[in-house]
Amino acid sequence: MEIRNVAIIAHVDHGKTTLVDQIIKQSKLFRDNQEMHECFLDSNDLERERGITILAKNISVRYNDIKINVIDTPGHSDFGGQVERVLNMADGVLLLVDAAEGPLPQTRFVLDKALKLNLKPIVLINKIDRPDARPQEIHNKVFDLFVELDANEEQLDFPLLYGSGREGWVVADLKDPRNSMLPLMDAIIKYIPAPKQLEGPVQVQVSTLDYSDYVGRIGIGRVYRGTLALGKPIVQIKRDGKVCQAQLKQLLTFEGINRKETNEVQCGDLCAIVGIESIDISDTISDAEKPEKMPPIAIDEPTISMMFRVNDSPLYGQEGKLISSRHIRERLFKEAERDVALRVEETSSGDAFKVSGRGVLHLAILIENMRREGYELTVSQPHVIYHMNEGRKEEPIEILSVDLPEGSAGKVIELAGVRRGEMVRMESHGNRQLVEFNIPTRGLIGLRSKVMTASAGEAIMSHRFTHYAPCKGDIPQRINGVMISMGQGKAEAYAIDALQLRGTFFVSPNEMTYEGMILGEHCKEGDLEVNVQKSKKLTNMRAAGSDRNLKIAPAQKMSLEEALEYVAADELVEVTPLNVRLRKKYLSEIERKKMRNKALEEE
Repeated sequence: MEIRNVAIIAHVDHGKTTLVDQIIKQSKLFRDNQEMHECFLDSNDLERERGITILAKNISVRYNDIKINVIDTPGHSDFGGQVERVLNMADGVLLLVDAAEGPLPQTRFVLDKALKLNLKPIVLINKIDRPDARPQEIHNKVFDLFVELDANEEQLDFPLLYGSGREGWVVADLKDPRNSMLPLMDAIIKYIPAPKQLEGPVQVQVSTLDYSDYVGRIGIGRVYRGTLALGKPIVQIKRDGKVCQAQLKQLLTFEGINRKETNEVQCGDLCAIVGIESIDISDTISDAEKPEKMPPIAIDEPTISMMFRVNDSPLYGQEGKLISSRHIRERLFKEAERDVALRVEETSSGDAFKVSGRGVLHLAILIENMRREGYELTVSQPHVIYHMNEGRKEEPIEILSVDLPEGSAGKVIELAGVRRGEMVRMESHGNRQLVEFNIPTRGLIGLRSKVMTASAGEAIMSHRFTHYAPCKGDIPQRINGVMISMGQGKAEAYAIDALQLRGTFFVSPNEMTYEGMILGEHCKEGDLEVNVQKSKKLTNMRAAGSDRNLKIAPAQKMSLEEALEYVAADELVEVTPLNVRLRKKYLSEIERKKMRNKALEEE
């Protein structure tokens, strides 16, 4: 049986998952009595809500008696660790580029990884049905990108297709009839090379992990040499070279959208391995008689870290079920096993954990999943991970690209400049502009909400890590102070109404509050302690004007990412299944004064 392994790569929101869904629909992988819903591959609740792919997924399609394994990859730079690993399973890539936006930072990132692995590319200019599509210009830009990334002669001679994933058609020429995805399938078979059939002792490398409550960890990888058979004696070679005896309980291959049990998997095919409890990414499954280790998969280092600790606020345990440090520890270490780009370190006290990842979104997705599972915890402000190079302190630098309406460019350039961003490119297409900056990772924390405000919500922001460079100097933090609750109890409408001139509130009337909780943003510098539990004293005296109607502005509610980017160094985000609250690290004013005085003495 002939096989083709192809990974679909693109910038976030350029239509990868929609395209794979169309392949599923047109391949009749569903029986007539099965309902086909939109975005089948984005099966996780968070993926559907946010419209982004978080986990790489595999499907296979049969076409002209050839099995095509299609790997859908995440587009967001915070999940770049997954893209790098799954590209190891492919022999070629299908690069999707938006017909209006063109190549963006993540396009460059994923294409660079693919070219370095010497994968054969096919370029598909997607969303041709957009009114502002400019296919010829985009073709030139993609070619320029290949040249910049030092593509070889063979890679530069890439086949070009045009299509619309949403409408379900692909063509090799814009004059061709637009009726199906078959030209894409033909191009994959014609241009993507079949896997090399290497004879000899079996070698499988694990690229991704899955987990099942019934069978435990499942390793997903590719057979690089020989044939993997269920009864044959095998060994597991860990990343550090340690050899362990192993036994397969189950072997699965990808058939359509499901996994099918099999007794053997031939060279070049992808498979899922069940039965090895300690299986990990980059492990080699090899023949027991002649064990040979494959080169380990390189993984980029994390750039951002946060402290996760138990929730010790007065409201702890009222909304979540899993609240102890033991629960949090088990969950974090389980996640670190599945996600190689994540690092978890225990502190000496044992009740806090330093969690490092590829960006704020990477860690926010983990926290969001934990709160949905019933965990309660508090997390600190995100901190950038610095490197020391020859005695110099270096920080991570990212390339930031902002696509925005023409009139907003000046404000956004000013915002990035204040945060030590250097503009490197600016171009117009239609009534929109694309601006690119080199900016420290520190400068990105909290920038998104400001850019959205400056562009009236129309900006499209994306960024990716590029390199480490000497520190760029101070970056201004939040200027305004916060309003802090003096006591515990329900917030009263009467008190909020009287305090509205002092700032913007994050809490609504009747919400539960406690001492040290952040209730809103102060309109000036410096923190302000307020009493929102004060209710109107009722008497039997009536006075003209005393019964005026309360007019309370709606509370400004923050998403989890916004809260993480908002908090200062002495503040925490309290995350429970029902609420995201902001609070001071030290809840009582006396403790906060002590810590302030201590900091002044140390200076």
